[in-house]
Amino acid sequence: MTGALLDVANVSKTFETGRRLWLRQSFKAVDRISLEVRPGETLGIVGESGSGKSTLLRMMLRLIRPTAGIIRFDGRDIWTLSGGEILALRRQIQAVFQDPASSFNPRHSIGSLLSAPLEVHGIGTRESRRKMVADTLALVGLNTSLLARHPHQLSGGQRQRVAIARAIILRPSVVLADEPTSALDVSVQAQILNVFKKTKRELGLTYVFVSHNLAVIRYVSDRVAVMRRGAVVEMGESDAIFARPQHPYTRALPDAVPDPDLGRRGRTTQASGAAPTSELHQGERRCLK
Repeated sequence: MTGALLDVANVSKTFETGRRLWLRQSFKAVDRISLEVRPGETLGIVGESGSGKSTLLRMMLRLIRPTAGIIRFDGRDIWTLSGGEILALRRQIQAVFQDPASSFNPRHSIGSLLSAPLEVHGIGTRESRRKMVADTLALVGLNTSLLARHPHQLSGGQRQRVAIARAIILRPSVVLADEPTSALDVSVQAQILNVFKKTKRELGLTYVFVSHNLAVIRYVSDRVAVMRRGAVVEMGESDAIFARPQHPYTRALPDAVPDPDLGRRGRTTQASGAAPTSELHQGERRCLK
């Protein structure tokens, strides 16, 4: 897989769930996945809850060690790194999680939360760090009046913008986003998705974007990997995946999205061989146009 920024090669992850008599019980969360993340793209990973999306992302972040397989960043196995090499990797791979409040220290101000990564990596002087914080806040649509506030004083959308700002302030090579909009109102989701697209465009970032929401994945992704039961069952360009899905599970995914119109539930929405159409909430559909 030449030219990949992140290269996942035949990766599996099995969790032990306990013992029963003399037998070990285990669960295979990820099963022999291979994929690549190319520089400058957004790779969307979509699938139902429990399909292994978040486990795969955490292995790519070097938070969970794979049971088998290799994950390479810029050609190097991330699990062979040590000491300063790991610190350098952390600067290049950043993350945005579903609930930013859980990853923020509630005692720290927004200014402190954003300047901490710069201090850890020894970037700039105190004055230059202040400018970098202000510039990054502006990039995600916030102003410096928030710097003295604490996370609990912000709205959910503002906290997620701060989480994005913290992830991109080091100007990493790739940002891994795990369900970053699922806890937000529909109208706020659209705003946050546009922040992701803006930062990608202006900073030349690479994103891996995990979501169970088909509309979100279609809106932000260049390529899509569809996961089911720990495996990638289909992968390809976003337009092709949504217009001409090949795998039965991919074709069935839109039907799993709740339809607020009770009169349409249970009816076939597409003729045989036609591209499936997601039955999305009308408000969500408007926001993502």
